[in-house]
Amino acid sequence: MTSTPKIAVVYYSATGTVHELAEHIARGASEAGAEVRVLRVPELAPAEAIAGNPAWGAHVESTQHIPVASPEDIVWADAVVFGSPTRFGNIASQLKQFIDTLGGLWGEGKLADKVYSGFTSSATAHAGQETTLMALYTSVHHFGGIIVSPGFTDPLKFNDGNPYGTSHVDGQGAYPVDEITRAAARYQVERVVKIAGRLKGAA
Repeated sequence: MTSTPKIAVVYYSATGTVHELAEHIARGASEAGAEVRVLRVPELAPAEAIAGNPAWGAHVESTQHIPVASPEDIVWADAVVFGSPTRFGNIASQLKQFIDTLGGLWGEGKLADKVYSGFTSSATAHAGQETTLMALYTSVHHFGGIIVSPGFTDPLKFNDGNPYGTSHVDGQGAYPVDEITRAAARYQVERVVKIAGRLKGAA
């Protein structure tokens, strides 16, 4: 038995690659029959740092219309798909700060028994994509959440090669998101929607 799941795609993106991945994730979830919210976390970097990088400033300006994530969005969701660029092999401080605001919900048990998954991007290959996702999933273990990773459960996963979640090497903007990454994103979120729907239907 399955039921229509509610999916929150919660992400941080500086120059736009993770934002683009979030859009592909959200589109795939909607096409799979889910109710979807796309949400960005607040920017914490100082204005002078953002102004010093034209791509960063342009992205901040162009995404002001996207709602900012709140703890209530996590309560609403049956599944949460987090997205973050790699920062020294870990998630960005902006996403970590949002996760740290969820302590009250954690204490009430409201983060448990939901489905969680993740996606990431880095400038270069072998730059911490897998450790970023594993670090994210460490928090999910503390939530009592259910991690749904893509694994190597479909042949297409041997093309992108990351069983922990969708990831992309952007080369500081030189390598646009390609069909391999888009296919990985679609497959990952279809799996999230399927399993979250089964769990919701069985509740």
